[in-house]
Amino acid sequence: MSPRLSCTRALTTAVLTSGLWLSACATTAPRPDAASPAATEPPASAPAAAKPDTAAPEPATAPPVNPRGTEQDFAHAVEIARRGELTAAEAALRTLVELDPKLDYAWTNLGIVQERLGKPAEAERSYRKALEAAPEQQSAWDCLTRLYGRTGRAAKLEAELRERLTSQPDSVTLRTALAITLLQSKDPAAAAAEAKLALKGDERHVRAMQVLAQVYYREGKHELARMVLENARAIDAKDGATHNALGLVYLALDARPQAMEAFKEASLLRPDFAEARNNFGALLNEAQDYAAAVTELEAAVRAAPDFASARLNLGNAYRGTGDFARARAEYEQVLLLRPTAADAYFNLAILYLDVEPPGMETLKRYKTALSHFDNYQARGGRDDRIAQYVKDARKLIDREERRLEREQKDQLRKAAEEQKAAAATPPEGTSPAPEVSKPAPDTRIATPDASPSTTSAPAAPPSDAPDAPVPAGSDRLTTDSQ
Repeated sequence: MSPRLSCTRALTTAVLTSGLWLSACATTAPRPDAASPAATEPPASAPAAAKPDTAAPEPATAPPVNPRGTEQDFAHAVEIARRGELTAAEAALRTLVELDPKLDYAWTNLGIVQERLGKPAEAERSYRKALEAAPEQQSAWDCLTRLYGRTGRAAKLEAELRERLTSQPDSVTLRTALAITLLQSKDPAAAAAEAKLALKGDERHVRAMQVLAQVYYREGKHELARMVLENARAIDAKDGATHNALGLVYLALDARPQAMEAFKEASLLRPDFAEARNNFGALLNEAQDYAAAVTELEAAVRAAPDFASARLNLGNAYRGTGDFARARAEYEQVLLLRPTAADAYFNLAILYLDVEPPGMETLKRYKTALSHFDNYQARGGRDDRIAQYVKDARKLIDREERRLEREQKDQLRKAAEEQKAAAATPPEGTSPAPEVSKPAPDTRIATPDASPSTTSAPAAPPSDAPDAPVPAGSDRLTTDSQ
């Protein structure tokens, strides 16, 4: 296993989202499920939180006011949508509104399903049909404001709402819709003014309270935002958007345990509330509970397939579990949804440093990581840790290049030794040279023409004869001279 950069697993991009609009299917009575503070600077590497309009809206449902069969069919259609079977859900809801065009909440749900199927024009028609049947339906206005904001037409809807308010100045629903539209247009002061006017008409209007809290949050007035949202929670404790918004405020107040609990509660109240499940999953990533984070973030992506922030966090969760292929697929999907997203490149770089891709050479892996860091910075990404990450990556590249160089030298040395050994070995089929036995000491070697007398041992000298002088170098036996 190749060396890893230290602390790369601690990097968890927590992209938090506000859940400004409805985001999942519900089977309970409709409630305003939206305005909540948008995240400012999220933890870790994300340059900014995802815009709320990246998530899909949530089908709102009505209390049973129709015949039993219609009620059951409606509940069944919503359940199909919750399972993600959008085409079947669209067909079921279309059948309902064809049978009874006054089913306003069926029209709203139909529009939401159509949005998630990528049919914005049909979705707008369905929302407006819902408003024809029930002009004060808050959920339909919520979805319509979201759709106009996402398609860059907030100013057009603002003009329409102001015109309607000239004839209906006391409409709390229209005031709240206008406040949301102004918030999308980045005019928080005007949004707060409209939300306050709505609250004058109905001081318990939770949706208007959520919008006002979001304005306070964006202005850094976190205690004020907390107070407003806690009042909203006291009015309706089952509103998931209020809990999601409180989670963001608690984070800003550095109360992470309370934030975690708030996001969890929002997710339990609305299992397909994409923003809440994204936020809960992001904090689970930070806690390095990656398996639990995968569960939450996969649910967020199922509820809103084009939710780029949730996909980014899901990629981080997969990275934490060591699943390289799935992590890379999610980051690449983020780039398809947001081609200029810098944070996806940052996390791709960390992925290549932190997890070993199957079948990829180590040197190529580190160089790929560096190229992703370059892409991140080229797109305006800024992070204080980049310099250290790049420095460490270059060290790993140098170390790997030295290792490869040593390995190459070893291979060349072994090849030379094998070549030398092969040269010393006789060619195949050649008889080996005969072995010459080494004579024993004091043995004379007979020449081919020597007579028996010359090979016989000399007579022993007399015992009293002096020793013959021994010339230097005569310790080796030689043949007698002829």
